[in-house]
This record gives sequence, structure tokens and C-alpha cells, in this order.
Amino acid sequence: MRFLIFLVPALAGAAELFRDDFSRFLPGLLSQPMGQLNGAIQEYHYIEHRGVRLVPWRNPIAHNDGWAAGDELGKTYVEQHTVNPDGRFIPTLVTGDNEWSDYAIEARVRPLSSEGAAGLVFRYRTSRHYYSFAFTADGVQLRLRLPEDKQFRKSEFMMLGKAKFAFETTRYYTMRVECEGPKIRALIDGRLVLEAADAAILKGQAGVQADRPARFQDFAVTASDTAAAALRTRIAARDAEIEKLRAANPKPKLWRKFETPKFGAGRNVRFGDLDGDGLTDMLIAQNVPKVRGDAFDQISCLTALTLEGKMIWQVGRPNPANGLLTNDTPFQIHDLDGDGRNEVVIVRDYQLQVLDGATGKLKRWVWMPKALPNNLKELPYDLNNGDAIAFVNLSGGKSPREIVLKDRYSGFWVYDADLKFLWEGRAQTGHYPFPLDIDGDGKQEFVIGYGLWNHQGKALWAHDQAMHDHPDAISMGNFSGRPDGPLRIYICGSDEGLVVIERDGRIHKQWRIGHTQTQSVGKYRTDLPGLQLMVSNFWRNTGIVTVFDHDANILAQEEMVPGSTHLAPVNWRGDGQEFALLSGNVREGGMVDGQLRRVVMFPDDGHPDLAYHVANLTGDARDEIILWDQQRVWIYTQDRPSTGTRIYAPVRNPDFNESNYRATVSLPAWR
Repeated sequence: MRFLIFLVPALAGAAELFRDDFSRFLPGLLSQPMGQLNGAIQEYHYIEHRGVRLVPWRNPIAHNDGWAAGDELGKTYVEQHTVNPDGRFIPTLVTGDNEWSDYAIEARVRPLSSEGAAGLVFRYRTSRHYYSFAFTADGVQLRLRLPEDKQFRKSEFMMLGKAKFAFETTRYYTMRVECEGPKIRALIDGRLVLEAADAAILKGQAGVQADRPARFQDFAVTASDTAAAALRTRIAARDAEIEKLRAANPKPKLWRKFETPKFGAGRNVRFGDLDGDGLTDMLIAQNVPKVRGDAFDQISCLTALTLEGKMIWQVGRPNPANGLLTNDTPFQIHDLDGDGRNEVVIVRDYQLQVLDGATGKLKRWVWMPKALPNNLKELPYDLNNGDAIAFVNLSGGKSPREIVLKDRYSGFWVYDADLKFLWEGRAQTGHYPFPLDIDGDGKQEFVIGYGLWNHQGKALWAHDQAMHDHPDAISMGNFSGRPDGPLRIYICGSDEGLVVIERDGRIHKQWRIGHTQTQSVGKYRTDLPGLQLMVSNFWRNTGIVTVFDHDANILAQEEMVPGSTHLAPVNWRGDGQEFALLSGNVREGGMVDGQLRRVVMFPDDGHPDLAYHVANLTGDARDEIILWDQQRVWIYTQDRPSTGTRIYAPVRNPDFNESNYRATVSLPAWR
């Protein structure tokens, strides 16, 4: 059954924006707490059925929630049935539109615990921006949630009002909130219990929320006829603007597709010319997660394909059960010896190996270094099984020839192109380094973790001890658009937020915007100088996307996606305006501009949308989109040729430094 939001006249002088008695939900679990589909796999895969499918409801805390449906005395309820004491991620169901402003929200609520909080959320923008009216251990509270700043340093919640209320866990209460401009009135069973005035958030969605078990029935949102009419006008204007923007952009047109039977994988793929014909090929790795989860994965099968689907070679035996992963695996495509032909550099069987790119045959290898205890003090193997590989130019040659090989979080080792060990380092490594020649001597420095290292193995500075969570994505550069602008390091530091560091190691800014997971840098706003950063959150405050300028000032922020996304920059138009790709999903994906508007959507043609890669494949400098899952690959290009006398051709991180955690940097260039 498809359930839609209507603007339907209700009583005289009022309009019903939304109503749901939940009767279409069969008794049982609606989601799976910390299940396979709502854990770390969503950091860089799109999972449509992530344990909950409740359109038009959505669960923003997609990785850790527990919603169920049931019947009580013949009437359906939805229940939040898990205990979540960490107030940073309270299981929530929301619905509606961000343009909802002056409205009343009402539901029957039955707390099943005398602890925690259970009630209504309103004017909801993201899981870090909303109001709540809830039963709590000592009564009822009306609260505002805003991100941490100087005012909210100790708590992300601001109390707007509280009152004693002796509720029982054996009955339902009709909770109601009426908001008009800054005025907020909170009622229980028709009796006013709290009121406040606050203008921090004046528009947003509505829903229910509980951090302990609680049941909800008969949810409704209404507005006055005047407010509903104004809402219709705003939504129509916004939708018309979006349609105009989409019409002005090329539409995705299918270019190629092929199958990957039994040997397919999720985001465990590399791209590069393997057979020497000058065209991009695809290398798919399957993996086995040994010991536990994602800390000791080992590659089990490699399959090399052309982008027409022709198999070039295969090493190992395929098994479709080995297709998904929640980590990096150590393999790359790169011309390691500088002879003009690519090799595959890989860690397998506790060996650092170099394979011939055209055949997959082993060329040379060395044993891996002795393993270090990881962050959990685990040491199941004597030798390191590898986590990620990056190539860095430490010798001043024409191209990066040195290999940085890291373990999960403890240390890294550097080898030359002949696999000779050079030096090693200890650091809170995070997930993937970022190299750049910052002093102009032809030799690259690189940021790994929260520290900057030079080509001689010296840590120039580090903030490892001051930061309590690891880096996920790192970028580095002068993104100001001015030759004399500052070179800075931008680190998505998980729960540390976005950390911006000057080249000399001084912290420029730190934005605690939630668990920052991925980032990209591109020309997302042509009306502003320099480049812009996009950052996506996961864990606790899932799917919030923030746009920053080069000086780390927030330009826009919305809750965009149910999981996380790589936000890869896409040169789709060729005119200097880049978009960021969310996913290939026809409803929750697409490409967004620097104002977080979905300006390009994919056709509803049955294509895969588990993972994606962005690359220029047809030769006109604009990007194509490669979408795949474990069974097939589809590639999209534009439905129209580029126009103009020149075409945008940005310079990006090389494909030989690919990672599930890397930040993609797209530097302006034309041809």
C-alpha cells in the first residue's frame, strides 16, 4: 500500500496535513537493531531496505533503532522497543516536509518505562536540529536540540520548559503541540502543561521519538487553512524551481551494462588500465572477514574486466557470499615501476605482492611486517594482514613510487618500488592518508591520522593524543582560489567533527557537527570564490550533509540520505559547475548542487544502486557514473553533448589511491 501525505480539508478553519493510524503495519519487527543492513555497511553503500520500509515515514537513526508494530485491544501501535541511553542518537520516526511551519502535532503516547524520554518531535530539520515534547523520569519537558557551540558546550539540548507530571506506564496519553511562529504550546489530554517562545527553528517535519520502550497511536498533523495555503504555495514554488534546475541539466542516459555473476562485490573495486589498451578497466575484489567483523579481512578473489564486461583474468575462486565489506582492503592499480604498464599491488597471505596488470600473474613479493596490536589490543596473527595501500612520491621522481602500507589504526610501513622496506611510523592512523607536496621540493608530505609526515619519516606535528576519535576522510590543499591563500588540512574526525588544521599544525577550526564520515572538495558554488567542502555524517546523526566554504564556514546543511555517502564530485555539465553524487537510487539518491538541491535524478529503469564510481570514460572531459551491485554493472553518461568553446576538466586524486574512506578533491582546470 502506498501511503501519501495530503493537504485535506478537515474541520472548518483547519486542514489535515497528515494522519496515520499505523493499521497497515502487520504485527512484528519493522527494523532490526544493529543488523547487517543498518550497521557500518551504510557508510559507503546504499541499502534501500535497511531494516525499515515505512514510506512516508523515515528513521533518521538508521544504523541503530528498533521499531515494531502490534495490536493492543484491536488497535495498531508502533513501538520503539530498545534502550538507547546515549542522547546523541534517540530512535526517531519523522514524516512531512521541511516547509511545514505553523501546525499542530498530536499522537497517543504510552511510555513503557518510567526512565528515559518518549514523546513528539516537531519542526524537525535533522537529528541534531529539532524540538521535542516528551515524558521524562521526572515529568514532562519541552526541549530544543541544536548542535554544540559556545552556548551548548556541555549539552546539545536547551530546556525550554519542564513540569512535574505523574504518568503511568499502563495507559495512553494524548500529547499535542501547537506551534505558531515562535509560540509553542504543549498539552496532555487537552490540558496545557507547558508553553514557550523560541524562534531558533521555525519550519520542519514532525514525528515520534523514544530512547526507552514506548508505544504510539493515532498520529496527526493539522494546520489552519491560512497556514496550509501558505504551505502549498511554498512547496509549489520550491518544486517548480527544482524541476527547472533538473530540466537545465543533462539527464543520465545508459551507456553500457554487463553482468558480474558470482564474482561481484560491493564497494571493493578499483579502476585503471589493466590490459594496456589505454581504456579504463575494472578490478573487483571479494574478501573474507576473518577473526571478527572488519578488522582482519583478507582478499579471496580478484576479477579483472573491461568496461564492456569482458573478463581479462581472474585470480582465486569466486564466492558470491564474499561480496560485501565494511572496511578497506589493501589492493591498488598503479604503474609501480614506471614502464608505462600498470601493476596490481596487493596484500594477500601476509605478503605484499606485485601482480602483472595484464595477466594477474605474480611478479614479486615480500613478507609483511610483524603485526601490531590494534586499538582493541587484538593480535591474532604474527604478520600484518594489511588494511590499505597508498602511493606517495617521497623520492622526487616523476610519479609516486613509494608504498605506504597501513594497518587498521596503529601504524604504517613505507616501501620503495622494489618492495624494499624504507621506514615505519606509529600513529592513530585513521583510515586513509592524503599526500601533497606542500613545500615545493618535489617530494610529497602526507597526512595520516592527525599528523603530518615528511619524506624522511619525520612527524612534523601531530594531534593524535588530543583527539579521541579516529579520522575517516582527509583532504589537504589551498582551496581559497587565491595563489597566496592558506594551505590547510581538513579532517573528518568521526565524533571529533570537522577538524581544520593550518600547515604548521595549529588548529584553525573544529566543528562538532556529529560523526563526520566522508567529504569531498569541488566547485559546488560558482557564485563564491574558491572551492567548497561537502561533509556527510554517519553514526548517531546519520545522513546530515554540510556544505562549507574554504574557510570552514557553514553554507548549507540538510538531512539528505538514510546512511552516508561519498559525495563524489561530478563534472556533469562541463561548464565549471560541479555536483556531488549521493547514490544511484531513484528516490533518495541523485546529484546535489552547493545548496543541497537534488538537481539530477536517475531514471527508474531497474539499475543497481549499491555502489558507485565517478570517472571520465567517453573522452569529452565530463564524468560518467558507474553503478553496480554484486550481480551487475550499469554505466551512465549524459543525454546531450556539451556546448561552449571550452570544457571543464578538473584534476582529481589519482585512481591509484582509492579507498572507501578517501576524500575526493576536484581542482579546477579547463581544456
